[in-house]
Amino acid sequence: MEKEIELIRMSSIEIMEKVAAYKDEEIIRMNQTSEQNGNKSTSMIRAGFFLAILCQKGTASLSINNQSYDIRPNDLLICHPQTLLKHETVDKDFICYGFCLSSEYAKRIFVMSSSTSSWCSRLYLEQHPILSLNEEESQLFYQYYNLLYSKLTGAPHRHQRELINSLLQAFIYEFQDALEKYIQLRPTSFNSSSNLFNAFIELLISSYPKERAVSYYASRLFVTPKYLSSICKEKSGETASDLITSYVMKDVEYLLKCPDKSIKEIANELNFATLSFFGKYVKRNLGISPKEYREKLSQQNEEAQ
Repeated sequence: MEKEIELIRMSSIEIMEKVAAYKDEEIIRMNQTSEQNGNKSTSMIRAGFFLAILCQKGTASLSINNQSYDIRPNDLLICHPQTLLKHETVDKDFICYGFCLSSEYAKRIFVMSSSTSSWCSRLYLEQHPILSLNEEESQLFYQYYNLLYSKLTGAPHRHQRELINSLLQAFIYEFQDALEKYIQLRPTSFNSSSNLFNAFIELLISSYPKERAVSYYASRLFVTPKYLSSICKEKSGETASDLITSYVMKDVEYLLKCPDKSIKEIANELNFATLSFFGKYVKRNLGISPKEYREKLSQQNEEAQ
């Protein structure tokens, strides 16, 4: 648990060059200084982890779920699993620190703390993945970071795992309090409709390629499609079909930005029956065909150079 596994290059998000992995690869501690000035990357990845990093110095530019963001000192970046990340530019004096949690471990910790797993906070963070902290909040984050580091790398002891779990839960509670500056979080409820909705979202986010029929998710959750859709409408304001389409289109846009994949290969990978059906699906939701989308991307890249 406390053993340092290795120092590696963090290719999955290129802001961070060195990563130390601990706790049976469930927690990854990050402390990175960039020595590259204006270095650009064209690759995009799908995060397989929960990520929390705080910028201490310098600035960096990122694409998160196809939106561009700048991260500056005291900015906290929060990414849930399946977030699409692309590193763009990094100041040579950029410094950040933070940690990753594996998808399954993060899920267990959030359930134990009964907080940030709520739909309203998840939705807000998908739309606003970078939060600006004040100096006191930044210092608090750094204190948790140092405590976690000391417990992860210290001498093994009988309650080490419990202490680390408790520290992470405490951090989540602190984080929830910080979120209340931005949104009014509803108390977490554990009634059957809330549990069903959370189970649906977890199933939808974790599956790949995603099934597009509401009936598939309803059968996995042992309810009728009509009931599942009504619960989704109640909890999120959107139907189950709308939520499915939203997440499917994230996968579509991600793959269309991968130049090494043909449109036909993308359609096959996402389990569309025909190339024609895939084209119609994309045009209905993006307003343009897959080919036109790629041409638009190419034009934007040329203009940016």
